[in-house]
Amino acid sequence: MLEFTALELNGWISQYFYPFARIAGCLGVMPLLGSKLVPRQIRILLSVFITLIIAPLLPAMPNVEPMSLASFIIIFQQMLIGIVLGFMVEIVTQVFVLAGQLIAMQTGLGIATTVDPAQGVSVVVVSQWFLFLISLTFLALNGHLIVIEVVVESFYTMPIGSGAWSADDYGRMIRWGGWMFASALVIALPALTSLLIVNFAFGVMTRAAPQLNIFSLGFPVTMLVGLAIIWLTIGQLGESFHGLLETLFEFLRALIRTP
Repeated sequence: MLEFTALELNGWISQYFYPFARIAGCLGVMPLLGSKLVPRQIRILLSVFITLIIAPLLPAMPNVEPMSLASFIIIFQQMLIGIVLGFMVEIVTQVFVLAGQLIAMQTGLGIATTVDPAQGVSVVVVSQWFLFLISLTFLALNGHLIVIEVVVESFYTMPIGSGAWSADDYGRMIRWGGWMFASALVIALPALTSLLIVNFAFGVMTRAAPQLNIFSLGFPVTMLVGLAIIWLTIGQLGESFHGLLETLFEFLRALIRTP
């Protein structure tokens, strides 16, 4: 009969369960894998598979009793690190969702909404279309593999048991949310500027020819101009997304190297 001592069992639990908590936290919130389209069982199996591969290569784990308070604190820290890393990536995809909403509100396309199957909420069709294109671009650029690479790298730069981030680091994460709104505005700015010019032209027409029914004429024209702008700028989304991903991964690597 095989016999295992309590020390050996504790070592196995520490070697595999602590990394699993960080990896599962990241995969649970990152784009595509963290959506409702992927069953929870698939995410857990994928987390287990990645953990089994990288666990033997990781630095030594802290020697802590598995059922102690210190062990639960370490598990919470690992889940927090993984969730933060995955959520930072999710913010980049939400940049284009927000940009689509800004464009839709100005063009009158905001009345066309659909249910996002990934999040289970109602979003405008323009945002859903942007999100669909960005998701395919994310997979084409192997963004999901780079995210997993960053998580694995974090085990060496932020070893398990060394704690999480400081208050300054959390402040940088909050400012990253502000960067999301600024980036969405930059992406939507060409469409917003063009529509502002169209609305200004309608205002001049109203003053020049008050007998024209500008309200009934302006709505369809604004929608057509909005669709034309989306058609002309849709090819630049991939390039914009690629630049944002580079900025994201630079930010993540700087974040995990923080002592």
